Amino acid sequence: MTDLITLASPDLTVTVSPLGAELQSVVDAKGDDWLWDGDPRWWTGRAPILFPTVGVSSGGARFGGKSFPIGKHGFARGSRFSVVEASETHVTLRLEADAHSRKEYPFAFRLDVTHRLDGATLTLEAQVTNLDAVPMPAGFGFHPALRWPLPRTGGASRFHHIVRFDADEPGPLREIAPDGLFAPGTRATPVHDNEIQLHDSLFEHDALVWEAPNSRGLSFGVPDGPSVRVDFPDMPMLGIWTKPGAGYLCIEPWHSRADDEGFAGEFADKPGVITLQPGEAHRYAMALTFGVPMI
Repeated sequence: MTDLITLASPDLTVTVSPLGAELQSVVDAKGDDWLWDGDPRWWTGRAPILFPTVGVSSGGARFGGKSFPIGKHGFARGSRFSVVEASETHVTLRLEADAHSRKEYPFAFRLDVTHRLDGATLTLEAQVTNLDAVPMPAGFGFHPALRWPLPRTGGASRFHHIVRFDADEPGPLREIAPDGLFAPGTRATPVHDNEIQLHDSLFEHDALVWEAPNSRGLSFGVPDGPSVRVDFPDMPMLGIWTKPGAGYLCIEPWHSRADDEGFAGEFADKPGVITLQPGEAHRYAMALTFGVPMI
C-alpha cells in the first residue's frame, strides 16, 4: 500500500488506509506494533469498519419489503474513502453512496470516519448522515484486532492475558450458529470476578457476544503488566473474537448485530439498528489507549 496516511504523537505512530478507512498499524516509540498485521494465513483484516450492517443477514437485508444481497459486515470495509481533512494527529475519510453501494443498501448516505491521536490514545469516530429523502436504517460496528500476545509483556504467553471489564458481567452470552446467525440458545459467561482468562477454546464456536454489557470499557493485557485500554461509552453491544491459535484478539463495540436464525423482518427492526430521518446524523466512537498498566 503506497497511499497510507500517517499520524504521529510523541507516543505513537499510526497509519490508516483510504481502503475501508482501516487502521493499518499502531507503533509505539520503541518500534513495537500493537495492531494485528493482517497475516493472510489467519485473517487479512486489521481494524475493519462495519457499515451499514454488522455480521450476516438471513436471506438478505429487507428495506420496504424488498430484499437486498448485503454482504457480511457490509461494504464499507472494501470501499475506497476520500480524504476530507488531515493533520499530523488526525484524519477524516469519507464514503458516499454510489451505484455499487445501492445494490446492497438503497440509500443516499455519507459515512465520515475519523482517526484522532492524542498521546497514547487513538480515538475512532464515525458519523453516518442520511442524505436521502426517506428514513434510513443503519447498523455500525468497530472491529480492531490487537496483537495477542501484546508487545512489551516480558515474554508472557497468550494464556497469561486477560480481559478485565469495568463492571460485573454475569449474564449468559448469545450462541452463534455455524453460518454466523444467532441461534436461540445461550452459553455460560466466561467472566469471573469481572475477568476473562483468555484461551483458544473460548472461540471454538465463534465470537463471545454481549448484547447489553454493563461495562462501557475494559482492559486487555497481562495482570501487573502493559495493557490496551478500550472505551466504548455509546456502543450498546460487544463482541470479542479470534480464530483459535491466531495472534490477535478483536475487541468489537457494535451498534447492531447479525440476524437471528429465521429472521425475516425489516432491516430497521434488527437489534441496535438506528433509523435516521432525512438530514439526520449519528455519531459512533471508541478509544484505544496503548501501553498503560492494567487497571
